[in-house]
Amino acid sequence: MLILFDVIDLTSLEETYEALRTFDVLGIEKKPDVTATACRLVSETVGSSSSTLKDLFYVLKANSIVKCKINDKAYQGIITRLNAAVDGASSLPDFYYSVGGLLLVKGSKGDVHLADADGTFRSVKAFRQSDGRWRFSSNSPESSAFAAGIALETLAGVVSLASPELDQSLISTLNSDISKLFDSIEKYDDGALYFDDKLVDGHDHQGPLATTSSVVRGLTAFAAVTDERLNIPSNKILGLANFFLGIGVPGDAKDLFNQIDSLACLESNRQCFALAVLMVSIPLILSLPSTVLSVTKEDSLQVNVNTVLGSNAPPLTVKLVGVFTSGSKAASLVESQELVFDDGTGMYNLNNLPKSIDVGSYTFVFEIVLHEPEHEKIYVTGGQKRVPIFASGLIKIENAEIAVLDSDLGSIETQKKLDLAGQNAVSLSANHLQKLRVSFKLTTPHGLAFKPHQALLKLRHESKVEHIFVVGNSGKQFEIVLNFLGLVEKFFYLSGRYDIELAVGDAVMENSLLRAIGHIELDLPEPPEKATRPPPQPVDPYSRYGPKAEITHIFRAPEKRPPKELSLAFLGLTFLPLLGFLIGVSLACTASFILSFNQKLLRLGVNLKNFPSNTVPATFATLFHVSIGAVLSLYVLFWLKLDLFQTLKLLGFLGVILVLVGHRVLSHLAATSAKLKSA
Repeated sequence: MLILFDVIDLTSLEETYEALRTFDVLGIEKKPDVTATACRLVSETVGSSSSTLKDLFYVLKANSIVKCKINDKAYQGIITRLNAAVDGASSLPDFYYSVGGLLLVKGSKGDVHLADADGTFRSVKAFRQSDGRWRFSSNSPESSAFAAGIALETLAGVVSLASPELDQSLISTLNSDISKLFDSIEKYDDGALYFDDKLVDGHDHQGPLATTSSVVRGLTAFAAVTDERLNIPSNKILGLANFFLGIGVPGDAKDLFNQIDSLACLESNRQCFALAVLMVSIPLILSLPSTVLSVTKEDSLQVNVNTVLGSNAPPLTVKLVGVFTSGSKAASLVESQELVFDDGTGMYNLNNLPKSIDVGSYTFVFEIVLHEPEHEKIYVTGGQKRVPIFASGLIKIENAEIAVLDSDLGSIETQKKLDLAGQNAVSLSANHLQKLRVSFKLTTPHGLAFKPHQALLKLRHESKVEHIFVVGNSGKQFEIVLNFLGLVEKFFYLSGRYDIELAVGDAVMENSLLRAIGHIELDLPEPPEKATRPPPQPVDPYSRYGPKAEITHIFRAPEKRPPKELSLAFLGLTFLPLLGFLIGVSLACTASFILSFNQKLLRLGVNLKNFPSNTVPATFATLFHVSIGAVLSLYVLFWLKLDLFQTLKLLGFLGVILVLVGHRVLSHLAATSAKLKSA
C-alpha cells in the first residue's frame, strides 16, 4: 500500500480520489495527514474559478469519502457551473464529468435535477455504435468498450437526476446494446473474461484492466436505475470476477484502484449503487488453500467459497462431483459426495481422500449448490468448477542394484546392492568387452507402478566429460544396461575413472533424488588416428577474475666494473677544475666586497659631501646601495641554498633595479659636477 501513500502527496485530484477509494473499500483507516491533504485539495479546488470539470468531478468524489465541509454558497456555484457544462457539452467526457458531478452534489445536498434530462439522455445516446461500443465524440470515428463503460455510467446519472422520471422504455433500449457489447468480450484459457480496445484516435490506449473496470462500473451503475434484469449470462459475470482476481496485486496505484473498485462493484450493492445487486449477480468464488495434497501424510481436501473480496457466502453445499486423471478421458475415479462444512475455519472439508486417488495429477470437479432458491437470483456460482490437483507422496525405491556383466555370456562378474535413500560408495572396474547394469523398482504408496518424469544415469570422466543415459522401465522395474563395446566412440576412448550418478525426479515425488552411487574404472582401447577428440570443456566465465600467474622478470647480469681506487682517482681529477673555479670566484667576490665596503666606510665616516642632499636623488642613492647589498646577499644564498637557475632569475630582477637606480645616481653626480666646474 506504500504506492498509495505516495499518491496522496501529489496534487492530482484523480489520483487522490483513487487512493482514498481503495483505502475505503479495503477498510484501511485513513491517517489524519491523508484526510488533511484531501480536504486542502477540496477547499482549493472548490474555491478556484479556474478549476476544470474534471477537477470538480474528482474533488466531489474525494469529498464523498473524506466528508470535508463545503458551504452552501460554494455548492450553489458548483451546481451552476455543472448545469452550464451539461448544456454546452459536446463530447462524452464532458457529459461524464458534468452529470457525474451533479449526481455527487445530489448525494450530499439533495434536490438537484437536470432541467432537460430527456434531451441530455438522447445526446449521450448519440455516441453509441451498432456493435455495443461507444465513441468519445462525434468527430471520432473509433469506438471503444472503455467509452461504453463511461457512457453507461453517465446515462445512469442522467436517469437519477431526471425529474420527472424518464420513460422506462427509453432506458430499456440499452439492454440490447449491453448484450452486443458482451458479444465482443475476450477470454483467457482459464475462463477469465475481459474487454480490450485497440488504439482509439485522440485518446490514449487503455489496457484490458482499465477497459474492463470501466465496463463493470458502467454496468453496475446502469443496473441500479433499470427495472428489468440485465440480459447478461451469469457465467460472464463470474468470468469478469476471475479476471480481476487472477491478475494478482498490480504494481501501479491506478491499476490497483481499478481492480479493487471493480471487485467492490461486483460484490456488494453497498460498495456501488443501491439496487445494482438486484440486476447484476454477485459472483461466488471457489478456491483451495492448497492444490497439492500428500497421500503419504493423508492430507484433507479443503475448499473455500467467498465473494470476490472475501466476504462470507450464503448457506450452501459444496459437492465433489468427480475426480479425473489429468490427460485421460476415463470415467470419474470417485462418486459424487458432499464436503463437510467446518464452522471453526469456515471451510468445506473432505477429511480422507478416496482410496482410488494415488500419487499423480488429477482434475477435481466441484459444484456449489445454494440452499435458498431466492439466493440463485442474487449470487452466481458458475456451475461446475474444475481445479487441477497434485497428489504427492513418498515413492518406495526397492531392489536397487549395480552390476558388471560379461559381454559374451551375460553372466554377472560383480554385483552390489544400492541404498538409494542413503550414501553409497561403490567401486567397480570393467573393460570395453563388458557391460554395466543398473536396476531398481519404484512403487507408489498404494503399491502401484510409478513412472517419474525423469530417471537418468550420469557417468562423468575425471577430465569432466559427461555422458547421460535415460533409464528405461517395464512396469515397476527400471533398468539400464551400458554396453561399453558399443560406447567406446561415444566415450572418446577415454580410459580412467568415471563417477556414477543417478537422478530420479517427479513433481509429485516427495523423495526425488540425485545420488552419487560410486565410480567405475574403465579400461578402453587406444584411440585410432582419426578418432573424435573430446569436446573442450566450458570455461567458467568468472575464472577470468581469479588470481593470475606470477610474472617473474629475468634481468641481465651486471657488467664488470673498474677497481674502486681507479674510480676515486678519476673523480678527484674531475673535481680539480671545479675547485679552481670556486677558489677564483671566492677571491674575486671577496675583493669586490672589501672594495665596496671601504667605499661605504669612506662615504659614511670620512666623506659624505658627494651624497645627494635632495629628497629624490637621495632616495635613488639609498636604493642603489640597498640593491648592492641585495646582490651580495644573493651571493651568500647561492653558496648556501639556491641553485644556479634560481640565482640567475633573482639576479636578473635585482640587476634591472640596480642599473636603473645606479643610472639616476650617476646622472645626478655628473650634473652636480658640471655645475661646479662651470661655476
